[in-house]
Amino acid sequence: MSPYDFLWWGGAGVLIVAELLTGTFYLLMIAFGFIAAALAQLAGAGVAWQCVAAAFVALGALFALKRSRLGRSKQGRDTSANPDVNLDIGETLEVESWREGRARVPYRGAEWDVELAPGARADAHFYEVAAVQANRLIVVEKKPASARPHHRVSTKKE
Repeated sequence: MSPYDFLWWGGAGVLIVAELLTGTFYLLMIAFGFIAAALAQLAGAGVAWQCVAAAFVALGALFALKRSRLGRSKQGRDTSANPDVNLDIGETLEVESWREGRARVPYRGAEWDVELAPGARADAHFYEVAAVQANRLIVVEKKPASARPHHRVSTKKE
């Protein structure tokens, strides 16, 4: 037994640990290739065939991952109306006058372009930010306080 007999197994182990630290599945797919090479080495294949086995299994696993639900890109998701991504969503602002569904208002110390959301009323005075698209705030009329659910917070110690 040579000291290189466990090289593929060790590499697979390192890749699996690195995968646990990163949270993607790509390093795990490459680790599968290393495991295939280790099995080829156990079967008596030469170094060249071990590398071929590692490459084919890793590439096949990466291709399968890319086509699966786990490997699909999440960049296409619309984050313009997500309050977890954009802290302006839900903020209140005052619009005094509209010009064809658009206005320019001071907000957070600067002048912002504001646009009415489709179906929003232009006769309200206070608006709520529904989305942010580039440098425009998309707004809807602010609901009266009585229409919003009330959350009671008790400060008494029981």
